[in-house]
Amino acid sequence: MSTKASEDIRIGVLTSGGDAQGMNSAVRAVVRQGLVCGASVYAIYEGYAGMVSGGSMIKKLNWDDVSGWQGKGGTEIGTSRCPEFMESAGRRTAVKNLIQNGIDRLIIIGGDGSLTGANILKQEWSSHLDALIKSGDIKPEVKEKKGKLYIAGLVGSIDNDMCGTDYTIGYDSAINRVVEALDSISSTAASHSRTFVVEVMGRNCGCLALYASIAVGADWVFLPEFPPQNEWEEKLCVDITQGRKLGRRQTIIVVAEGAKDRNGNPIHAQKISDAIEKKLKLGVRVTILGHVQRGGIPSAWDRMLGTVMGIEAVNVVLDPAKEKDGWLIGIIGSRVMHTPLMPQVERTKSVAKLIENRSYSEVMKLRGSDFEYALTTQEVLSTAVIPTDDKKNQKLNFAIMTVGAPAPGMNACIRCAVRWIIHSGHNVWGVRTGFTGILDNDVVPMTWFSVNGYAGETASLLGCDRNTPDINVEKVAQVFKKYNFHGLIIIGGWEAYMCAISLKSGRSAHPEFNIPIVCVPATVSNNCPATGESIGCDTALNVIVNTADALKKSAYSSGNRLFIMEVQGGRCGYLALMGAIAGGAQVTYLPEKELSLATLISDVEKLKKRAMKYKRSSSLIINNEASHSIYTTNVLTKIFKAESNGAYSVRKNVLGHAQQGNTPSPMDRINGALAGRKAAEEVLKNALEKKSTIGGIGIYSGVVSFRTLDSFLGEMDLKNRRSNEPSWWKELDHIVGNLRRRPVEEPVTVVHTPIAGGARRKPACDSDTVENK
Repeated sequence: MSTKASEDIRIGVLTSGGDAQGMNSAVRAVVRQGLVCGASVYAIYEGYAGMVSGGSMIKKLNWDDVSGWQGKGGTEIGTSRCPEFMESAGRRTAVKNLIQNGIDRLIIIGGDGSLTGANILKQEWSSHLDALIKSGDIKPEVKEKKGKLYIAGLVGSIDNDMCGTDYTIGYDSAINRVVEALDSISSTAASHSRTFVVEVMGRNCGCLALYASIAVGADWVFLPEFPPQNEWEEKLCVDITQGRKLGRRQTIIVVAEGAKDRNGNPIHAQKISDAIEKKLKLGVRVTILGHVQRGGIPSAWDRMLGTVMGIEAVNVVLDPAKEKDGWLIGIIGSRVMHTPLMPQVERTKSVAKLIENRSYSEVMKLRGSDFEYALTTQEVLSTAVIPTDDKKNQKLNFAIMTVGAPAPGMNACIRCAVRWIIHSGHNVWGVRTGFTGILDNDVVPMTWFSVNGYAGETASLLGCDRNTPDINVEKVAQVFKKYNFHGLIIIGGWEAYMCAISLKSGRSAHPEFNIPIVCVPATVSNNCPATGESIGCDTALNVIVNTADALKKSAYSSGNRLFIMEVQGGRCGYLALMGAIAGGAQVTYLPEKELSLATLISDVEKLKKRAMKYKRSSSLIINNEASHSIYTTNVLTKIFKAESNGAYSVRKNVLGHAQQGNTPSPMDRINGALAGRKAAEEVLKNALEKKSTIGGIGIYSGVVSFRTLDSFLGEMDLKNRRSNEPSWWKELDHIVGNLRRRPVEEPVTVVHTPIAGGARRKPACDSDTVENK
């Protein structure tokens, strides 16, 4: 649906409460989408304090005012607390200031308190207008034009504590900070064989603590939602002692700042440290991360999230049908949705009350089944008691391998799958270098501690290879028979699925292949079928965005310069498009949308006009490595240079394999761990039921699922090595054109902004109150 505003429509945008990385991306998107739709957009500086103060605190923003904001942390328009807004008189003054600027649409980026304030203002809007008319502060006809207040709320919170959205703006950046700190602490802890207790933010929500613990392989985690059992001090010390006996050199304990025991008593980092020192006489170090979790540049995901949420917020406040309610803009199952605001705010606030009343089972229900799935995953991964060998005669043998190109997060997947199978009482064999390792008989037993430290390691410690079983199917069958494999987990990109197809086709001649086989999508290209995300693509995307930041700074310093960056992806344009959205590129070329000469000529002219308009500017084109067989990155560089007429200089940058080898991001580690568990569960279940099901793991907004090969085989575009099903990210292509700096005469595309389909991480609300856009 298209939305075009009349010229007198004005939108106010403010950031309120605690700052969160990605807020600036949201403000940028609101401003530019508002201008695209024909509305004027005003920044309300310092949150509600600026609304009450009025004057210069409410300022109209133009296109160039928000240029370069995507890569900035915090909030460029400021945030502060405002006691005056808590009073009716203060809110009346705020309404007066809004009306004086012609604003009757508000987009609020903040937490539940900030969103509640906006809803109160909406409820009181008409009465405040009446009072202002009576006092003579505004004219009666104003109410006819501005008699209704439209509001939309985006959640900016590093805690990820809001119902109605799987992710809040700032959470991904914050967990990146936490994991980076924990990685550093782990190395020094291992060097000195020490115990560290690390406190992270999360007063009533343990998302940061829980998912960071999975990402780094922490040994214990304390959460507000799930207090430890009574006498936890004794159990903790037993686990530490047991772990040291088994060879662990360090112990990492993560505690959320709002953690409590079963009696409601706070569990702070120092309390944990004191308990360990008292019982075990060990030296313990305490680290409180504090506000470093809020700081720094936003991650690629938070930039993308702020952008698509900001666009949808504008679409909502410009829709006359949305006046009745306030709306929460969220992402559920990787799809942007808007839901009635206050039911979600009330549900969020109820969590704190339930924790205070120690109704922990109700708290876990509100957090959702996926939070519990992650919690039980962490409990198994961190256990210090290895399962006893009481099933020696009943044990099954499972193989695990990585194939294709390496992807960050593969090792986290291996670690979880191995430990889950061992925890279930069975054997795991690691196959080195894929099916080449099978032919070389390079098969090794995997133990609980053989995958110690795998969580944060990049690429694949088992080694990757692109060969399929077809290289020597007879020999592959012999090795399968030798080790008596009862199930196989293949972690990799497109090659993993081709290997599964090859094994399936060989079953009639080789009964050894009649075992359950599960493929786990792990590739930076994100071209696998039956999944929204692949392990490794988030790390690669962050490499692209960080490089884009550096290139744009270099280009700006050099005057008018254009950089053409080539990224990986094969015949899948995910990295190019998402990198362009998060990195603020002006143009992107994708294999799914073949570049034409007409488009190329148009882009040359647009960038030339841009360079001539601005004395100092940076321009960026992100090109997929296989976007066109003729217009390669080298050719594009020559064309843009030849046609610039000296308006700008041109440089190319080919990222190459740097996208594959970086330290895995928290998202890729977490997705890897959860997908590894799901793969292990599927092969175990089917093997025990004597079924030979073949399928693949799907990852949607951090939620894992399983589909059989037969159900998605028809979705595989074998020629282009990508899914032929409509991909959620392809629908975001218009964003690049709409949000780049552009001449005023250039036409724009105005559409609502979906993200993706998939399962939910946290319950949003009843289905009849959710509106998909």
